[in-house]
Amino acid sequence: MTAQTRAELAQVPGVAAQRDAATADFVFNHTMLRVKDAAASLDFYTRVLGFTLVRKVDFAEAKFSLYFLVLADGTGIPDDDAGRKTWLARQRGVLELTHNHGTETEDGPVYHDGNSDPRGFGHLCVSVPDVVAACERFERLGVAFQKRLTDGRMREIAFIKDPDGYWVEIIQPTAL
Repeated sequence: MTAQTRAELAQVPGVAAQRDAATADFVFNHTMLRVKDAAASLDFYTRVLGFTLVRKVDFAEAKFSLYFLVLADGTGIPDDDAGRKTWLARQRGVLELTHNHGTETEDGPVYHDGNSDPRGFGHLCVSVPDVVAACERFERLGVAFQKRLTDGRMREIAFIKDPDGYWVEIIQPTAL
C-alpha cells in the first residue's frame, strides 16, 4: 500500500492515521457460526468448500461442540490436541462452527442468517482461482445459490448458501 493510499484511507472518519504499535502482533483469527446440524455443515465446509477440520472440542455437560476449520491441505498441522490448539491460535481466517446439541432435531431454521430483518451478519467470503469453474462445480453438487454469476450487475461474484442459510461469497482475485 502506498503512502498516498494510506493517507487517503486515513481520511475516512473513525480510521486511525496509523496502526498502534501495541497491535502489531494482533491476528484476526476466527469467525464463529452457530450451526443446526454439525454433520451437514461439516460436509458443506469440507467437501464443497475444501476446508480441513483441525480440531473438535466437546463440552458434554454444556451440550455443545466446537469445530475449527481452515482452508489448508493439512500440512504442518500438529498431531496432538495441544499443538493444534496453539497452531490454530496463530492462523488467519479460521472458521469455528458451534453446534448446540439437539438443534438438529428442531423443525425449521434455528439461527438467523443476518440477511433478513433485522439485518446484521452478512456473509463469509472464499476466494477461488476460477469463479466460473467453482460455480459450475457448486451447481453439479446441488449447492443452493443466493446469487449466481449471471444475476444482477455484479457478474464477477456469486453467493452460495450453507445448510443454515448463511451466505458465502465466492470471488476470484483476478478479473474474469
